[in-house]
Amino acid sequence: MSVKVWGTRPEETGLAYGGDALVPGREAYYRAVDVHAPAPVVFRRLCQLRVAPYSYDWIDNGGRRSPRELTPGVDDLATGQRWMTIFDLVAFVPGEQLTFRVTERRGRALFGDVVITYLLRELGPGRCRLVAKLHMPEPRGPLERVTRPLLAAGDLVMMRRQLLNLAGLAERDQLR
Repeated sequence: MSVKVWGTRPEETGLAYGGDALVPGREAYYRAVDVHAPAPVVFRRLCQLRVAPYSYDWIDNGGRRSPRELTPGVDDLATGQRWMTIFDLVAFVPGEQLTFRVTERRGRALFGDVVITYLLRELGPGRCRLVAKLHMPEPRGPLERVTRPLLAAGDLVMMRRQLLNLAGLAERDQLR
């Protein structure tokens, strides 16, 4: 059985996410962490997903370490940009949301039309929430029916690590 909600507050499952219109009425998984840094600092760190996945690098980054320093220009956003190898940026609200869709052929064959939205929520001075919603399409065939439970389980492990890494780096950036 998959965990559909990890770290997410009840009200966060009812918020509007950029991917909602792209995959309406489908299954969704929510992940979230508190971050002790202001939303603009966290958003800049979130933009680093353009260059690396920031989860378990030995699994999803070919063993290369995700950069610990900010990469200039990655916060210059435009739809259609490639992110994390298999995603394209399909929508964004500067400083608030990034929405990605799997567009790489192998990723779509394995997982289908997956969309992920990352959302920032201000909590007060110097604090925010980093929330992710994974929009899951209906499985289109036997391969997706087999990979769906694997995607759900893998997402919990990988995205949890990703969100914690991004939060930790943003908190470190805040102290500089």
